[in-house]
Amino acid sequence: MATHSMIIPSSSSSSSSALSAPSPLRETLPLFSTRSLTIPRKSCFSRLRLRFFAEKHSQLDSSNGCATNFASLQESGDHLTEEHVTKGESTLSITVVGASGDLAKKKIFPALFALFYEGCLPQDFSVFGYARTKLTHEELRDMISSTLTCRIDQRENCEDKMDQFLKRCFYHSGQYNSEEDFAELDTKLKEKEAGKLSNRLYYLSIPPNIFVDVVRCASLRASSESGWTRVIVEKPFGRDAESSGELTRCLKQYLTEEQIFRIDHYLGKELVENLSVLRFSNLVFEPLWSRNYIRNVQLIFSEDFGTEGRGGYFDQYGIIRDIMQNHLLQILALFAMETPVSLDAEDIRSEKVKVLRSMKPLLLEDVIVGQYKGHSKGGKAYPGYTDDPTVPKHSLTPTFAAAAMFINNARWDGVPFLMKAGKALHTRGAEIRVQFRHVPGNLYKKNFATDLDKATNELVIRVQPDEGIYLRINNKVPGLGMRLDRSDLNLLYRSRYPREIPDAYERLLLDAIEGERRLFIRSDELDAAWDLFTPALKELEQKKIVPELYPYGSRGPVGAHYLASKYNVRWGDLEDV
Repeated sequence: MATHSMIIPSSSSSSSSALSAPSPLRETLPLFSTRSLTIPRKSCFSRLRLRFFAEKHSQLDSSNGCATNFASLQESGDHLTEEHVTKGESTLSITVVGASGDLAKKKIFPALFALFYEGCLPQDFSVFGYARTKLTHEELRDMISSTLTCRIDQRENCEDKMDQFLKRCFYHSGQYNSEEDFAELDTKLKEKEAGKLSNRLYYLSIPPNIFVDVVRCASLRASSESGWTRVIVEKPFGRDAESSGELTRCLKQYLTEEQIFRIDHYLGKELVENLSVLRFSNLVFEPLWSRNYIRNVQLIFSEDFGTEGRGGYFDQYGIIRDIMQNHLLQILALFAMETPVSLDAEDIRSEKVKVLRSMKPLLLEDVIVGQYKGHSKGGKAYPGYTDDPTVPKHSLTPTFAAAAMFINNARWDGVPFLMKAGKALHTRGAEIRVQFRHVPGNLYKKNFATDLDKATNELVIRVQPDEGIYLRINNKVPGLGMRLDRSDLNLLYRSRYPREIPDAYERLLLDAIEGERRLFIRSDELDAAWDLFTPALKELEQKKIVPELYPYGSRGPVGAHYLASKYNVRWGDLEDV
């Protein structure tokens, strides 16, 4: 990307040589897996302390000069106890870069507080905000305090917990490309770390054009000297295959792949993480999960609001890059992958990559784009996309897109995977809809007249809001006659599990702290995803395809229905109220 050219090494030094050289930000300790330990999930704090203890001891040399690993500690009769862990004296420093932005205020700081509230952060931790805005520690605390909640149950000591958390929050103002400012940050971090084994996590809540500047400065001046350093990178990861590849190459001059955590918050949502559990631990679903029984799969995302002042950012990317190429495609890969060898992060991510590499690149003829226009309803006027003062008046950026994609493998050959995503639609939600094939020789087809789609079984996984899973079946209405009805076998999460579901950012932040990469995107996975969408995106822009207009608050452009009917599919959400 052009914005990165100032820090890319000259062409005389290859990327491979840059990667082979020691990097200040490379992790100095091997990752430690807690899978061999039986540690209750409820004790997040104890689990983290065991990890830090093991990482510290992995540095010790054995009598033959080799690094002592966890297995050798066990063999020698050493046991991981609370007392031993406490002596490890590790500390965690979390730096939110871009701390004054909306994402940091609304999502990252509240997620960190929730982890602290649930006892999932280590005893010795600190949180630093870093941004160009001039703020004091107290001003940062005031800024984020209004966004902190103790969940819906309002447990005791909530105010005390907030006060304790805010006392761990500090602020440092600096430029994103200034090594001197990051050196000052390093000094402040060391003051809080007090000579203990330090582990540092950076969250880049900033535009992608300054990712590499921040990574370079943190690498040279503010990385951990004794523990690990990890970096969470917020999307977007480029605009196409070329810019994404360039961004990855630039980041890898200062980071190893193991240190880069590319976050897609949809992968942290409860129902998305439940996908593999639903499929691989329920015998009733696994035999049905193929072209033999599934007619089509729909991935639907909708928002009931427009850009509303954020059009300047959105107009650079559009709905396909913002939602479909990452969120929906990641869900598709999890849905369609083969059974992984294990639950290890690399095994799961490798299966996702296989799915993406088996897919046909998206064709322009299988894409419908739309843009919302102004609309009046109930005496209220709703502005169109180009009415947003931050959007160019003649912008062709789509705010709606529908696409049909296919997987060329034995399991899914010929099954359409339809995606639909849009802003300013009639409702807000995200769901996966699995429509099964018609029953061969259905004895009751006369009860459905000529519309056999009404007799189709459908599995719906509602990601948000009102998380739930329901299966639509055909059922006899009680009575003397033979009248059939479509009924739902419904698992509504708020009824079955009254405890509030954690926010996706909480799960992903905890995973990054623990070094668990299962829900983060690997570089080859990102490359494969961009390869699918880049040709169609370039063609859309080169041919200046005019998006179909649809009214604010409607179901989207009519073209989406023609695309579905092209593959003999009916959008499942049309029947929902």
